[in-house]
Amino acid sequence: MSSAGSIPIAIRAIDVIRKKRDGAELTRAEIEALVNGYTSGEIPDYQASAWLMATLLKGMTRAETAALTDTMLRSGEVMDLSDLPARKVDKHSTGGVGDKTSLVLAPLAAAGGLCVPMISGRGLGHTGGTLDKLEAIPGFNVNLPVTRFREVLEACGCAMIGQTAEIAPADRKLYALRDVTGTVESPFLICASIMSKKLAEGIDALVLDVKTGSGAFMKNEKDAAYLAELMVETGERMGKKMAALITDMDQPLGRYVGNSLEVVEVLEVLRGAGPEDLRNLCLELAAWMFFLGERASSIDDGKRLAAKLLASGDALQRFRKMIEMQGGDPRVVDDPNVLPRTLHSLDVQSPKAGYVTAIQCERAGTACVILGGGRERKEDSVDPAVGFVLHKKVGDFVAAGEVLCTVYYNSETLGARARAMLLESFEISEIARTEKRPLVHRVITKSGEKS
Repeated sequence: MSSAGSIPIAIRAIDVIRKKRDGAELTRAEIEALVNGYTSGEIPDYQASAWLMATLLKGMTRAETAALTDTMLRSGEVMDLSDLPARKVDKHSTGGVGDKTSLVLAPLAAAGGLCVPMISGRGLGHTGGTLDKLEAIPGFNVNLPVTRFREVLEACGCAMIGQTAEIAPADRKLYALRDVTGTVESPFLICASIMSKKLAEGIDALVLDVKTGSGAFMKNEKDAAYLAELMVETGERMGKKMAALITDMDQPLGRYVGNSLEVVEVLEVLRGAGPEDLRNLCLELAAWMFFLGERASSIDDGKRLAAKLLASGDALQRFRKMIEMQGGDPRVVDDPNVLPRTLHSLDVQSPKAGYVTAIQCERAGTACVILGGGRERKEDSVDPAVGFVLHKKVGDFVAAGEVLCTVYYNSETLGARARAMLLESFEISEIARTEKRPLVHRVITKSGEKS
């Protein structure tokens, strides 16, 4: 600051970038200046990109992370849902390949008596995004104003939208920039992004699904646990009930990857069917939502309630109602052919006999992006119809020439590229892999506590 009575010296973006580049701790004022300047358009993409990269490489202290989260949270409106009687509980995943659990959990939790105000994001890097999946449903509007969002919540018990101009606008801009500048993986940026959106929802509790494995941003479990603890601590500081599950992303979740295709699999699970790994993870996450939301006295009770709501069709009907109230075509619930479909498909055949010992999950996710199912540049549009369906997963035996997966595509060139990448993703051995990675590795329920 300058001498008493004079005008304060402005904080320059270049100075903040240099300071973080050199590994120094930024002040709250410096973080606010950069984030608010970028949100307002005064700071250009290239300077914000440089700061993001410096943050990825040099990290942040807990104080910096808290300041960044708070700045992003207060860049927009913080909702007050206290007039809605049900407990407000949300779930968030750090992202993976084939991870479509949010589309199951929002209507499932709502059917069980919770209020789920879910603000989600688009695909990041090789991972799919909840909003992109929802927009595969013809007419579905993820850009509701806050007033309409509240109306859907009151009538349906759940609503799923993206950040609007009113909600966490700083994160909305930074999220898109991170996706195309190789800065997604920073645990500090992930924490601030997730928690600023979630705390803006006016929730009472939050369940976090923190992925680890080849298809996750946190490849090893130590990093995933660090991120989980960071987010749990941030939420607890804000007075929220928190739980973080460290879950496996060493192969795609479920069998369908791609926006329209994943909606098909969501409908299967909401009918009480679907692949075992996806269904079991949805039951586990729903159980924690019911437990933190005081709808179940234990996790086992929560699982039983979730299974009952799937078997009865209550969760499926709640999904139908949400689709209709958000402008989507509810016929999709009974007829998945309403969803966008590709012009072409081709099979990826195994070159030899053996057991699938691994699927390089990030490479498989990148294949979906190449098809057009994700974004390589910020301005790219997404083709909702493209993707692939796995016929073999880790542990399965495959004969020579048998189909490993089927690729759905609209461009011959992109289809061929994706096919080659998917073929490279499968590791096949004469000897079966004996160890089986658990779906849920561990749970962190309070800062520093693990089970």
